[in-house]
Amino acid sequence: MRRNRVVIAIAAAVLLGAAGLWVAYLVFGGGNNSGRPEPTTTIAGPAPTQTAVHKGDVRIAAVGDMNGPRTTDPDSPSGRNGAAITKLVENNEIDAFMGLGDFQYDTAYCKDYVDYWTPLWGGTKPKLYWVSAPNHDWEPGRNEDLDNFMNGQCPGNADKAAINKERGFIRNGKPYSKDFGNWHFAFLSSAHWRYNQGEARALTKWLDDDLAAAKAAGKHLAVVYHEPYFTSNTKSHERAAEHKPWIDVMWKHRVRLTLSGSQHNYERSCPVNNEDKCVEDGMTAFQVSTGGIGLRPFTSDPPYIEKRFSDTHGFLRMTLRPDGSFDWRFVPTSGSQTDEGSRSAP
Repeated sequence: MRRNRVVIAIAAAVLLGAAGLWVAYLVFGGGNNSGRPEPTTTIAGPAPTQTAVHKGDVRIAAVGDMNGPRTTDPDSPSGRNGAAITKLVENNEIDAFMGLGDFQYDTAYCKDYVDYWTPLWGGTKPKLYWVSAPNHDWEPGRNEDLDNFMNGQCPGNADKAAINKERGFIRNGKPYSKDFGNWHFAFLSSAHWRYNQGEARALTKWLDDDLAAAKAAGKHLAVVYHEPYFTSNTKSHERAAEHKPWIDVMWKHRVRLTLSGSQHNYERSCPVNNEDKCVEDGMTAFQVSTGGIGLRPFTSDPPYIEKRFSDTHGFLRMTLRPDGSFDWRFVPTSGSQTDEGSRSAP
């Protein structure tokens, strides 16, 4: 029997070359003399914390409430976030960075953006799409330099944000929208509700027209604005109830996704409608104000919030699919909390 096995092995080697030698190796029991099956090696797909990227996907990062007064320490929560997102930009791992407002504390002028924000976050500008927030970013007649900084017009820094490279100068508070693949994003400044409610109501009509046109073109809809409507209270802020006209328009057009900041913590809602009810076709509202400024605990517990924490700095990463589905993952940079999941296509 042994002689027959040798003959078979030699014949295989002659006929099949290298493959035949492997057959011979197996015939003589090479590599495993125990009689037990050889262990198998499985080539794994993406790790659970990663998202497989396919044609048409849009990859974004998002966060607001970033840099504290006079902060330049790269090991600060702000520095860690800025470095992590800058690396994503440099490695072309994201298509857009959504800056959700409150870029530099406390009251920011050109010099503050250049001296403090730029050393830690300046590398994000090539992919940056931004909205202005009230007070820290912009107050009419006081600090009005954010729009100049984003357009490279502050002394000491000529770099432009991605949207400014595409559109030129965008004044504080001016709305704009942009398509990313099969997704349409509208960008609004919450500051109008504080400083000029007439202008804020006028923007409601702009938003209605903008979302209607995008929906008619078959786009999935998202809105970026700083002060959140779907949120828990803190000692400093409650929900931005005056934003309700905007929320009604978002619900009318079935916006899928909103991104906000302001609260100095992290929250994610259920798909929610304009009456605070969890519904299948509602908006998933992310509130991501964990960019580096001090965090705040919650003082209320609204039923539409599915996930929240106030002890971890980090940022949100998302992959938006052409069919309207999306994946998300909160990336902690100082602290250990996280949040990840998926929403299916409509």
